[in-house]
Amino acid sequence: MLSACSGPLSTLDPAGPSAHAAATLWWGIFGFLLLVMVVVIGLCVFAIVRQPSRHELAQARDWRESTMTGQQKIWVIGGGVVLPSLSILALLIFSIPANNRMSGLPDESDHALKINVVAHQWWWQIDYPPESDESAPVSVRNSLHVPTGVPVHLFLSSADVIHSFWVPRLAGKLDVIPGRTNELQIQADEPGIYRGLCAEFCGLAHAQMQFEVHAHSREDFALWLSRQRQQEPSAQQQPSAQQQPSAQQEPSAQQEPSAQQEQPEDD
Repeated sequence: MLSACSGPLSTLDPAGPSAHAAATLWWGIFGFLLLVMVVVIGLCVFAIVRQPSRHELAQARDWRESTMTGQQKIWVIGGGVVLPSLSILALLIFSIPANNRMSGLPDESDHALKINVVAHQWWWQIDYPPESDESAPVSVRNSLHVPTGVPVHLFLSSADVIHSFWVPRLAGKLDVIPGRTNELQIQADEPGIYRGLCAEFCGLAHAQMQFEVHAHSREDFALWLSRQRQQEPSAQQQPSAQQQPSAQQEPSAQQEPSAQQEQPEDD
């Protein structure tokens, strides 16, 4: 089972602060539920093998007239009211701070890198704003480049329908809604390539709406961004043919009547 907890799309193999918070929350709740299951199974086994006393047998036969004893009240009130309430309270105390860390609240500080992400059917447009009036903007497709150890503030918007931006090993998912800009913060702790995808069904080619996050060292990222800014701005890239659903084919020439009709032969 544990061998399935890793992989390019596993939330249990985190590579950033937000993803670490999600994995910690998952393992914490899993451990608590495992403890509850062991206790419940233990009590069930105890109830099966325990031999009741004569008084308890007589009380069970006359259950209509019998009243609940003090020990029984403790089990009913304690196990049915107090224990569930304390369990839920403990889970809330543990999960609320973890959820705040997992949500990746945007860092408004100056050292956070700000990137605009626009979702299209069925590709991602990533725009790096100019650093100054003299620098040029950078626009790439389906490839998000970030420096390691630096908070990345993403401004997510959609050009058509509702999408969902998700990089499982770096952060939680967030819906991308037309006419609205949602904000998400991600951060990669180590250099590498992390897979991302659209987690909201958005049409025929939804399964192909994937992208990659390339995490570089700070020096390599600065070099990559500088080279991109020196290139001439290219025309807006369109999604490839593989990302677009094939249009309904026209009837073939063999299916259409021939323009030249055969003339009947003279007798």
